[in-house]
Amino acid sequence: MTGNIAARRYARALFAIGQKQGLAELDAFGSELSAIAKAVEESPALARLFRNPLFSIEEKRSVLGKLLKAAGAGQTVSNFCNLLADKGRLADLPDINAFYSLLLDAEKGVIRGELVTAIKLAKAKRDAVKAQLEEQAGQKIELSFSVDKDILGGVVLKVGDRVLDASLRAQLGILKDNIKRGE
Repeated sequence: MTGNIAARRYARALFAIGQKQGLAELDAFGSELSAIAKAVEESPALARLFRNPLFSIEEKRSVLGKLLKAAGAGQTVSNFCNLLADKGRLADLPDINAFYSLLLDAEKGVIRGELVTAIKLAKAKRDAVKAQLEEQAGQKIELSFSVDKDILGGVVLKVGDRVLDASLRAQLGILKDNIKRGE
């Protein structure tokens, strides 16, 4: 997530519209916006088109219309994206989506995180870890799991901007530093 102030403002504006209509609409706006932003992120040519000032607003809106139709966007999100086209902000869609997702998570009381382990965990173990973390945090947690053999053992938990590194690699690094200092 970049520090794009304009993207934050647009995300807040769409979020405010959704809040007036209820949580179901907030979710719908989020999924529609996510589908459109994903298409922009996955297609470098599309991102270049939206950034390029040589293409007219009408040309960009034409491409956007096809994208909105493919994403199944509703009237509000379509109008929002057309406003972005008019203001020359279509290239900011991924940033707008990222900030909108943060706002939506905060509204729902959801925390997102990632748990990195040295080996793949069984589903039962993943569910148990997730349940324990939710109990400790007192909030719902959306946890993604990944494997990194370089950590050797233990876990690395990333939640928001915090990292808890309880990996064997980190412990060995601390031990190495202590030996160098003569402790």
